[in-house]
Amino acid sequence: MYRRHGDKLRWVFLSGDLAMTAGAWIGAYWLRFTLWPSPAGVPDMGTVLAAVPSVLVLAAVAYHLAGLYEVHRLRQLPRELGVVCKAAGVLFVLVITVTFYRRDLYESRLALGLFLFLNAAGLTLARRALWQALRRLRGLGLNYGRAVIVGAGRPGRLVAETIRANAWTGLETVGFVDDAATKARGAVPLLGTIDQIHAVVARHDIDHVFVALPFSRYGELARVYGALSGVLAEVQLVPDLPILTGMKLHMLDIDNVGFLSLRRNPHCGWARVAKRATDLVLGTAALVLAAPILALLAVAVRLSGPGPILYRQTRTGLGGRPFAMLKFRTMRHDAERDTGPVWAVRGDRRCTPLGQFMRRWSLDELPQLFNVLAGDMSLVGPRPERDVFVQQFRQQLPGYDQRHRVKTGMTGWAQVNGWRGNTSLRHRLACDLYYIANWSLGLDLKILLLTLWCGLRHRNAY
Repeated sequence: MYRRHGDKLRWVFLSGDLAMTAGAWIGAYWLRFTLWPSPAGVPDMGTVLAAVPSVLVLAAVAYHLAGLYEVHRLRQLPRELGVVCKAAGVLFVLVITVTFYRRDLYESRLALGLFLFLNAAGLTLARRALWQALRRLRGLGLNYGRAVIVGAGRPGRLVAETIRANAWTGLETVGFVDDAATKARGAVPLLGTIDQIHAVVARHDIDHVFVALPFSRYGELARVYGALSGVLAEVQLVPDLPILTGMKLHMLDIDNVGFLSLRRNPHCGWARVAKRATDLVLGTAALVLAAPILALLAVAVRLSGPGPILYRQTRTGLGGRPFAMLKFRTMRHDAERDTGPVWAVRGDRRCTPLGQFMRRWSLDELPQLFNVLAGDMSLVGPRPERDVFVQQFRQQLPGYDQRHRVKTGMTGWAQVNGWRGNTSLRHRLACDLYYIANWSLGLDLKILLLTLWCGLRHRNAY
């Protein structure tokens, strides 16, 4: 059932994409020669239409190469802008190449540029509409699938809850399959034992099996796979990974040998260059815009009492290496003489009145823009901590050192979700590891926008 539906959906998406591409090709011609008439005259419409079959053949090839038709029930409503842009770009290059070798096709650099833009925008809108229509159909009970979960423990219940909460998949959890001694919880019943899975699949017309055993029972996987050997259904393994590990699964196949990547550096290769370029461009712009505020605060700090304007504090950064993080001085010059390294608390008497104001509005953090431009920090990333606290936290929280796989940031996923200041370390670490495992430039921009939208003031900033 899944394979048949997947093939049908691929044809539906392909048909919609090609129709949109044909429309973009003709639309680019119309816009080019309607809005900007050419002194050389307007090409004959017949020439433009004659090129459509060739463009569509190239489009089918380009879209397949870009992976636009990896349609699967468990794929989320895709965040596919990047894939669509890649597909439109590949088609653009192919069309230019063919146009160069075939002189019978009409040429217009402006029309080709318009075609690239219209095609990318049209594909995005059309595919969004198709996904939304499919989601509605599944909500009405069409194109649905029946699933059974092997394992009624915590991972299995999590899979059942996830399926129930994501109705767009069109899946219905029929029940659990596990040993008779295991009790299912909630509304999902226990249908039989692992050895009875073949009969359960046949009796309930199951077309999708999730294997979701807890890590402590992975020794039973051989038995589970043996029981599944005669089952004609799709099988998905749901790994039981610890929450605070920052792991995300990636599959790589080399000569039929599968490699399951659990953890990799998100900032390597082009991603590292792109993130650094983003920091330099946006960091420079932010520094220019904030220059008058920085100057006023510097004068105010100088007049607020003895001590330096900027406070340099050693923090732990990328790879566990120390760096000097800059802040406006907000406390007395000898604030830690009696207490040693401690976190600030609400109403901290060590803070100057100006310092309390700056902390409340996060203005003391603005000099860290210089750390960003110097490469010690990024605009977005886990907030840096002092080494004395790092030593303490790594003893309390497994996986804490994983925060140092990326550059620390002025703001981060934990901060825009409210976990800043003296709040739960576990939740903050979970947010940081989520950011590292799911990093993208889009996520960075989202965090920056949320930082501005939510405002720099926070109830836990003191």
